[in-house]
Amino acid sequence: MGRVIPLFLDCDPGIDDALALGWLFCQDDVEITGIAASGGNVSTAQVLTNTLGWLQLAGRTDLCVHAGAEHPLAGVSEYAEETHGDTGAGYAQLPVGGIAGGFTADALPAAQAWVRAAHAHPGELLGVLTGPATNLALALQLEPRLPQLLKRLFIMGGAFNYRGNTRPTTEWNISYDPEAAKGVLDAFGAAARLPVIGPIEATEAVALTPDLLARMLEGPCSAQWSAFLEQLAEALRFYFEFHESDGHGYLAHVHDPYVTAAAVLWARNQAQHQPQTPVRRHQESPSPTAKADPDSSAPPADGIIPWARKTEQAAVDVELIGSLTRGETVADWLGRWGRAPNAEIIRSLDAEAFLDHLTTTLRRGPQHHDSH
Repeated sequence: MGRVIPLFLDCDPGIDDALALGWLFCQDDVEITGIAASGGNVSTAQVLTNTLGWLQLAGRTDLCVHAGAEHPLAGVSEYAEETHGDTGAGYAQLPVGGIAGGFTADALPAAQAWVRAAHAHPGELLGVLTGPATNLALALQLEPRLPQLLKRLFIMGGAFNYRGNTRPTTEWNISYDPEAAKGVLDAFGAAARLPVIGPIEATEAVALTPDLLARMLEGPCSAQWSAFLEQLAEALRFYFEFHESDGHGYLAHVHDPYVTAAAVLWARNQAQHQPQTPVRRHQESPSPTAKADPDSSAPPADGIIPWARKTEQAAVDVELIGSLTRGETVADWLGRWGRAPNAEIIRSLDAEAFLDHLTTTLRRGPQHHDSH
């Protein structure tokens, strides 16, 4: 095993968040320094219960889960039960967390946990944001130097010149708390490495199908991992039904596992090659299948975002006022604002290669946590 990658995950499980957690559990070189769980897909209390339940089911009660903000920075919470089910876990039946289950959240709030993790791993911590940006925005109020302390931030969110999945032009994670998203993007534009955004026009290509799910479930693995996958399949059954009702077919767009995996493999590639800060410019990536990593289909080249066919750097802002467009992410592709880029945006990706990697990884299961 190479260098350990410290990672802090901020999520709102949520079905594709659960897939991202499962993928992380299969990475023996990732140290999950903390998991922030707060409202988004469902309420903060339910997200916390779900996160504890998924971890308990996977046998990862060694991990610290931190309760996040209950509401967006400005306004009342709006949830997505129609997408993820009343509990946020589709049809899955998760272990009951809390005192009855013997596994509870850490007392430290999520915003403070972000700061603690960054100070514990200065310049090394990988930040992955697959839910709303509320906790990270609050953490920036506590520690404005977070952009300099993190190795890099990866964000699942946004829709650029694309139809939304919430309102006509907005993506859910950004739309839930636009003020927080804007604050994070404004702050992290000063980071040595620009934050990476995986917006829905790219991540919607990662469409899990019943056939791929069946492949995932057929692998030899422990009884505990089989139980985890069985409940994941029940969650995904709800997700398939939702996407069919929304006109996409009987499949599931699984955004969060891709952004999570791209972050880890980017950091892994950085550790394997001479580190350097990527030049701030438009970037075309070679096909991820051209030179494969031993355990994935992502390219090992330094600076390249794994599985990304094309990325582009731009100044990004979030609309806060528009009566029809509040929460819309706007990229200045042509430099009209005269601002420096503050994000690297994934424009397209090799979804087939990533789905093969995701399926193989989850089918194989964790190989390293037998003692937990």
